[in-house]
Amino acid sequence: FGSSPKKSASKALVVRSRPNIESKMGKGGKGKGKDGGGKGKGKVKGKGKAKGGKAGGKGGKGKKGGGNKVVIEPHRHEGVFVSKGKDDSLVTKNMVPGESVYGEKRLVAESEDKEQKIEYRVWNPFRSKLGAGIVGGIGAMPIKPGSKVLYLGGASGTTVSHVSDMIGPEGVVYAVEFSHRSGRDLTNMAKRRANVVPIVEDARQPQRYRMLIGMVDVIFSDVAQPDQARIVTHNASYFLKNNGSILISIKASCVDSTASPEAVFASEVDKLRKDGCKPKEQLTLEPYHRDHALVLAVYRASKKKKE
Repeated sequence: FGSSPKKSASKALVVRSRPNIESKMGKGGKGKGKDGGGKGKGKVKGKGKAKGGKAGGKGGKGKKGGGNKVVIEPHRHEGVFVSKGKDDSLVTKNMVPGESVYGEKRLVAESEDKEQKIEYRVWNPFRSKLGAGIVGGIGAMPIKPGSKVLYLGGASGTTVSHVSDMIGPEGVVYAVEFSHRSGRDLTNMAKRRANVVPIVEDARQPQRYRMLIGMVDVIFSDVAQPDQARIVTHNASYFLKNNGSILISIKASCVDSTASPEAVFASEVDKLRKDGCKPKEQLTLEPYHRDHALVLAVYRASKKKKE
């Protein structure tokens, strides 16, 4: 019984101290209130309110920022766009608005008539050989709206999804992936994209999936195998039309880890040349992918007639 008056006195003290806190807070400074062990900090403009055990001012709400306006410009390659802003980035028009494939950022821009909003997906060149090639400045890009593409080494569908955006509803991309684990992700992605045909099969044996694929305009290969030049030309003999394009991503260490990357690239280009391809362009994928090169070639190019 003897201790109870002290308790009530301490309570009374606390109650008396609250107006002081409020008066301190109201000046727009920082207020700290210790009350039964609870600490409260608050920066305020105007009046601060102390609640219960925590004494802390409510901060005034700042004006809602309109956000940096996104300006989307067409890239020189069809089907690809560039978002101009604080930092420029490569984007493709999202075929499935509202959904990301691999956690990439999405941007929304108004169309020219300002009636509808168009969604774009940011294309990260560090996660895509094709994206790195476009950012790196490849001169010609055979993958464009309406193209039929055979994609060897589709993996989980990161780049395949952007190819799907590039070619649009008129095109089709046949994505071949050997791994069942990655193939499952690829198939799930394809469920929402009508222009993606996932094929979980070995790219070394195109006869196994020849019934599923028609003639294509472009073959893109990212299989990272020692005999990838042979794999590509073998598939080209089945599916690629004459004067069609081959884009091959070469990983030097996968072909020959003892030779220098430049020597490996040269030997792979030579193999393509022997198999009826005419190399047009070679581009390093540094700094996005170490010891990688992207090679563009034309398959069974028709000879120009001399006039």
